[in-house]
Amino acid sequence: MKLNVRWSCLLCLVLIGIAIEGVQCKVVQFIFGDSLSDVGNNMYLSKSLAQANLPFYGIDFGNGLPNGRFTNGRTVADIIGDSTGLPRPPAFLDPSLTEDVILESGVNYASGGGGILNETGGYFIQRFSLWKQIELFRGTTELITNKLGKQATDKFIGEANFVVALGSNDFINNYLMPVYSDSWKYNDQTFVRYLMETLQNQLLVLHNLGARKLMVFGLGPMGCIPLQRVLSTTGQCQERANKLAMSFNKAASQLLANLDSRLPNASFKFGDAYDVVDNVIRNPNNYEFFLFVGFDNADSPCCSFGRIRPALTCLPASTLCSDRSKYVFWDEYHPSDSANQLIANELIKKFGFLAGGNSSAPVPAPESAIAPSPDEE
Repeated sequence: MKLNVRWSCLLCLVLIGIAIEGVQCKVVQFIFGDSLSDVGNNMYLSKSLAQANLPFYGIDFGNGLPNGRFTNGRTVADIIGDSTGLPRPPAFLDPSLTEDVILESGVNYASGGGGILNETGGYFIQRFSLWKQIELFRGTTELITNKLGKQATDKFIGEANFVVALGSNDFINNYLMPVYSDSWKYNDQTFVRYLMETLQNQLLVLHNLGARKLMVFGLGPMGCIPLQRVLSTTGQCQERANKLAMSFNKAASQLLANLDSRLPNASFKFGDAYDVVDNVIRNPNNYEFFLFVGFDNADSPCCSFGRIRPALTCLPASTLCSDRSKYVFWDEYHPSDSANQLIANELIKKFGFLAGGNSSAPVPAPESAIAPSPDEE
């Protein structure tokens, strides 16, 4: 009798081990970012002024209702994840998030208005800075450890893909605004150095928490977003902001190369799509990818409040462009789904991803990519 009990216990332990091992084999994503990657966290921050919870955000995604993404369709991280066969991680604040969901899909901590620096985006009132997002991830690791144990959790975290995509708010909603003390405490060179020192510390913390496969997305030509153009005296791109983006990308590339070479058992990579986006902004009609031929507009938002500029967000009373797939920008700040596809394609090449065995395979476009504006219906 004692022998049977002993064998029964041993069998249970083996079965539990197999079950945990099966969970560990699931590769997921942990995404840290700002509004370019937010998939709903800010919708649950009731005091946040950085919101994408009104029509027409999300019009070309799923049921067409606002879902927390600051665009009409998919984010760059959505598209890259889809192309590599990884599940889309839900927002950290999504009420349906559980340990089992995390093990199946990962977590997205990105928050509109967030930055590398804690002080960035302060006038949005509520947002998750990168430090806060890392703190939330630390809590996630503790949650998973309680469920799986340390060894299984280390393996699960070590096999996951980490995406860090922040930085533009640190310039647009901090350094380049005189209301922030950083604008007069630093010059262009020392501010970029301050960002790199902070980012390095943050990436080292992520490594200490188990991150082994990590990608940092660089900045695009942020001086050419519609908001920056309309705030200029000429309506042209603000070249100082663009030069800051290039300085950030150069410094971040060097930082990631250094970390990649010295951190044990780690693959820390940097990639940006600056040149491709800059080219399409300056020559929108000449750019082709897959079956898509050219943009019609690269200097103003598809969703705008008539002639009132800048309209800082897309509203139910806004007017939509007649063909959303032909606009580089969805609103004053954010790229359209078509532009995000363009950016994702470039990053997929930079990082050397394979999409289902073919890195050039297109991701299906969302439904209703072309739709009449409200006043034409």
